[in-house]
Amino acid sequence: MEPLNYNRIAGKNLGRLEALADGVFAFAMTVLVLDLRQPVADAIHSEHELRLALLALAPRFLTYVMSFITLGIFWLGQQAQLNLLEKSNRDVVWIHIGILASVSLIPFSTALLAEFITYRTALLIYWGNIFVLGLLLLFSWRLSRKFGLTKPDLPADIDSAIYRRIIVAQALYAVGAALCVFSTYWSIGFIVLLQLNYALAPRIGKFGLP
Repeated sequence: MEPLNYNRIAGKNLGRLEALADGVFAFAMTVLVLDLRQPVADAIHSEHELRLALLALAPRFLTYVMSFITLGIFWLGQQAQLNLLEKSNRDVVWIHIGILASVSLIPFSTALLAEFITYRTALLIYWGNIFVLGLLLLFSWRLSRKFGLTKPDLPADIDSAIYRRIIVAQALYAVGAALCVFSTYWSIGFIVLLQLNYALAPRIGKFGLP
């Protein structure tokens, strides 16, 4: 009898993968808020100084909101894929672990952008983080289909729907990143509007992007 290959029995439990994903996303979303440090009490002596100190935190609030929505969007994307799987295997699990590794980097790229919000390098690193997330999400679905891991009763156009969603989103994120040629604030504004569209699209029907 041929010896059992360990890789054939590894990564079969979808429930454990979903639990791990939920934990990593929850941790990353929580860590984001740690970059919002309250003003030092000893340096504040009036209402005016407090307002100025809070105003100085505006870039960090902006990047916090942007990244929280980013993580929410990608959590929904990963969960949507996992819900379409009937089973899993080691290769697909490792791709999803790669997604979670990129998720855990979001607090770093967010803090970097908040600290250097007018620097194109910081903006491009942040966009690169998002790009890797989208690329891995696309690759995970392709592998899932290749290995026949999906449920048998999926709609005929499920592949085009998933590919269109990821590719269009990543193309628009790239447009947003390119706007840093003019100003990083243009890029951030565009990305926030794009994220709000994807977060609210189910509620605004035909006006939402695919």
